[in-house]
Formats: sequence, C-alpha cells, structure tokens
Amino acid sequence: MSSMIPIFLTGLCFLFLGPTCCSGSRILVVPVDGSHWVNMEIILRELHARGHNITVLRSPNSWYIPSHSPMYTFINVTMLEDEADINFYNKMLLDVMECRGYPTFIRSFFQQYLITSMLREGHKMIARSTATMLDNPIFMKSLQDAKFDLMLTDPALPTGVLLGGYLKLPMVFNVRWINNGEGHFVIAPSPVSYVPVSGSELHDQMDFLERTKNMLHYLYSFVEQHFFISPAYSDLLQRHYPPGTDLLSLQRAADIWLVRTDFVFEFSRPTMPNVVYIGGFQGKNPGPLPAKLEAFMQSSGEHGVVIMSLGTLVSALPRETTEAIAAAFAQLPQKVVWKFVGEKPSSLGNNTLLVDWLPQRDLLGHPKTRAFVAHGGTNGMYEAIYHGVPVLGLPLLFDQFDNVLRLKVRGAARVVEAYSLTTENFLEALKDILETPSYRDNIQRLSQLHRDQLISPMDTAVFWIEYVIRNKGAAHLQSAGFSLPWYSYFCLDVAVFILALIGAFVWALVLTCQIFCCRKSQRKMKAE
Repeated sequence: MSSMIPIFLTGLCFLFLGPTCCSGSRILVVPVDGSHWVNMEIILRELHARGHNITVLRSPNSWYIPSHSPMYTFINVTMLEDEADINFYNKMLLDVMECRGYPTFIRSFFQQYLITSMLREGHKMIARSTATMLDNPIFMKSLQDAKFDLMLTDPALPTGVLLGGYLKLPMVFNVRWINNGEGHFVIAPSPVSYVPVSGSELHDQMDFLERTKNMLHYLYSFVEQHFFISPAYSDLLQRHYPPGTDLLSLQRAADIWLVRTDFVFEFSRPTMPNVVYIGGFQGKNPGPLPAKLEAFMQSSGEHGVVIMSLGTLVSALPRETTEAIAAAFAQLPQKVVWKFVGEKPSSLGNNTLLVDWLPQRDLLGHPKTRAFVAHGGTNGMYEAIYHGVPVLGLPLLFDQFDNVLRLKVRGAARVVEAYSLTTENFLEALKDILETPSYRDNIQRLSQLHRDQLISPMDTAVFWIEYVIRNKGAAHLQSAGFSLPWYSYFCLDVAVFILALIGAFVWALVLTCQIFCCRKSQRKMKAE
C-alpha cells in the first residue's frame, strides 16, 4: 500500500500542473494604442501571472503603452501613431457634430464618409510601417529566431495580422473592431435583415425603411473594404506573401477570435465555432477610493453622485457645450465628479469636482453613484452594465452612437446629441435618468444577466489563448466557407445548374407537346 503513495502523489502533480503545461510560452503581442490598450493590458497581466513570457511591439511615441513594465519586454517599431496626431480626433469630433444636424436617415452616411477618409489614409500609413518591418531582414530574423508560440493582436489595425501571417504563428485576436466595422462582419454570416451594420445606428427590429438603410450601409462598407482599404496592402502582399493572399484571408486565418462582446449588450446574431465571447472581461468589484475622493462621495448624502467621463482619446468639447453641461450640473442636488481637461467652465457649480483622471471602475461601483454621463465607449458601457449604473449617453465618434443605442433600446440609457446640447435639454435628460426608477431597474437586470456566467470572461480568454498554444492552433474550428469562391459560397453555380435543368425540362416538354399536337393535326387533315 505504501508503494502506491508516490504514484498517487505523482498523479496529483500531473492533475494540478496539467492546465498550466503551456506556462512559460513565448507570446508576441501587437496591440492598438488608446482605449484598446486598456483591454489588452488586462489580459497581459493575467498571462504574465500564469508564467508566460510576453514581448510587446510598441511605438516609441506611444500614447499609452509604457516602455517599461514588469509584465513584458518591448520592441520599439514604427507604428501608426508615429504619423498621427491625437488632436486629429478632436477635429473629427467637430466635423461629426456638424453631421449630426443632418436628417436622421442620411447623417450616418456623412459620418461614415468622414471615417472612410480617415481609414484610407490610416491604412496607407499602416502599410508603410509594416513594409518597413518586413523589408528589414535583421528585424524579421530576430522575430523568427525568438521562436514565439503565439501572436496575440488587436486587428483593429492589421499590423499584427500581417506579421503573424508572415511568421506563420498561431494567432489569437483580442477584437471588437476590424478594418471598417464590427468583427463579426468579417468572420460570421451577417443577414442585414436583422443584423445592424456598424455605423448605421439601427437595432435588430427594423422596418422596411430601416432595412433599406441597413442594406445601403452594407453596400457602402463593402465598397470601403474592397476599394479603399484592401488596395493599400496590395503591393506589400505581392512582395512578401504567397500569390493570391489578401488582407481578409490573413484575418480569417486567425485560430481564435476573442470578441469583446456579451449578448446582454450586443444584439443576437449568427456566429462561428472559433469566435469566443469575453465581453466585460475587465469587470471587477470596486476598490477603495483615494481619501479625498471618498470624502467627496460621502458628502453627497442621500442624493448621491453623478460621474462624467469622455474616455481616453477625445477629451475636448466646444466651449459652449461644456458651459451648458456645467450649468446643468450646478442645478442638481447630486454632486458630480467630472473628468475634464481644459479651461474651467465659468458656470461650474460648487457641487462639481473637476479631475484630470478618475478611477472609473471604482467610482461606478461605489454605492453613492447614481448615474454615468459617458461618450459611449465600449469599456465604459460594460463597466456601467457590470455595476448596474444607468447611462446618459453623449456619443461623439465612431461606434459610440451604436453603443449607447444598444442600452437605450433596453431601457437603460438616454441619449443627448452634443451638437444640439443646451443646459435645459441636458438637465431634463439627466433628471429623467436620476428620478425614473426604470432606468436603474433595467441596467441592474442587465448586470444580473451579465454576471450570471458559468466561467468568467477573463478565465475564458486565458483558456482559449493557452488552448491555441497547447494545440499549436485551432484549424479544426475554422470554416471551409472562406476558401470557396463567392459564387460557390452562395450556391449560385448550383442555382444556375438547377435553372438550366428546369429550362431544359420545360423546353423538352414544350417540344414534345408541339410534336404531339403536330402529329394529331396531320392525322385530322388526312381523315378529312
């Protein structure tokens, strides 16, 4: 019996060490800066804790990605940010605000045109910076010699996709946006009858006119992808990749798509086996606030506090808009914590605290928080859902209009347009959010659904990353449909064949009838 004890202990060791057998793997990470880095950093922290060796490609002029971190080593490379000015986004904000004054049906098309202009130039920059890497044999050899086990990238910018395809690494996407829209439109069937196209500002219950608008957005997106985005990479792909390779084929070759979506927030739609949902993976219980901030929160009494933040990239509104917001806040019985950069509004009330930075997650989870005034970034929306805080949306750019719409149709948010914002309409919307119980009831219902999961989104993300490392890919989860020509994918060749058979049958039937009728007519004539 005693001889069985070492065997039993050895078995226990294998049992407990089995799930971490790929710890110490080498992971190459190509992130996207700004708010996208916030998502990637959370996953990297968990991977580092599990013993993986992480290397991050970053720009020396990065906005948010630090050059020194205990979690990873870094390699400085030329990236998009080297040629982009963060003030560009503030200029686009003003252009979008002007578009919002157009009629509802057409304004989203004007906004998409502005984004197309940005995407066209942005992808040209990415192609140039990626070509610089691929044309550098010393740099590429150093990546090959490192013998990475995995490429983890955010494909919103395709630098990582291109490098991963060239290095032939198993690839995992940390994704929501890709190329010119939401990631599902690249990887999964997307019927436009009930799946709203990115930027359309539609929901999944569309009438005829809305379905027409959705189809027009889909056609616009198709043209944008194939005539503005893909051509930027044609020369690069011809020089460094096998014949016939295009950007979409490289993206669809990814083994696992970790999609930052939860269907509590997103509309239900078709999906694929290699799409894994990790929406809200950054959700955590709140931590303690700094002493001064905690004292401010407690001083609000029974009325509570309103939190306002406009995210990481865009933090500037026109002066008259900020004055109107400040004046509305001053009339509230609640206190306000406002993440604000710029000249202090003259109409600011004593109840409002301006801060350069705020611990958003901890504030949203504070028991004194009553409402969240937000621009509609994905991270903020999921944090609001996680903590059950109703939202007053002030969308400014990109997907923010679609995001706040998703909460609005679920009765958990209201929306105010920045271009038409006044003290009166902002105050009315804010009071409605604060005083109408249904908004809080609905967002807390979403919170309950969002938290009711068998496995946490973070554990799900780490499992599938390590799954790809352990199995050196996940090709068995990829659809064969992407290798088919378009006419075979839609069975148009089969349809033509069946129509040809039907046509031949009808022709033969008509010919037979004609012959039969002709013979009958001849017999009748002979009889006469």
